[in-house]
Amino acid sequence: MSMWWSLHLRREAASVPLARRLLLGTMESAGVDPDISYDLSLALSEACANAVEHGGDVAHGGSSEAFRVTAYLDGEMCRIEVADSGPGFPAGRPWPLARLVPADAEHGRGLCLIRELADHVHIGHTPGRRGAVVSFDKVLKWRKDAPLLAV
Repeated sequence: MSMWWSLHLRREAASVPLARRLLLGTMESAGVDPDISYDLSLALSEACANAVEHGGDVAHGGSSEAFRVTAYLDGEMCRIEVADSGPGFPAGRPWPLARLVPADAEHGRGLCLIRELADHVHIGHTPGRRGAVVSFDKVLKWRKDAPLLAV
């Protein structure tokens, strides 16, 4: 089984639960194990929240009104990608997940949380464009009654 969907969402807080609910509905319909679905939806929420907060292109005379979420289910793997047109991550600095965030901090733990929830995480940019791309993969587990069980 292979399927994908892509959303073009406004950079506003209400977009985060919308993307999360769509992913959870897709996973439920496909028959993905609820624990895996929950991990992926939480990681997606963190990536979307980062795009909403940091995804504007203010430094270049404007602000991006949107960001993109794409989810791919392919056999036993799910890949999710969140792309924005913000300033991206500074070149030459260590990967953002390398920095330590105090336990009582209210911000700054999203990328670390994504790393803990996913099997593989890539943070970069789209070649030829500004912005950040956060993509992460997770091996899927299926319910026994999964209608779209990968065979």
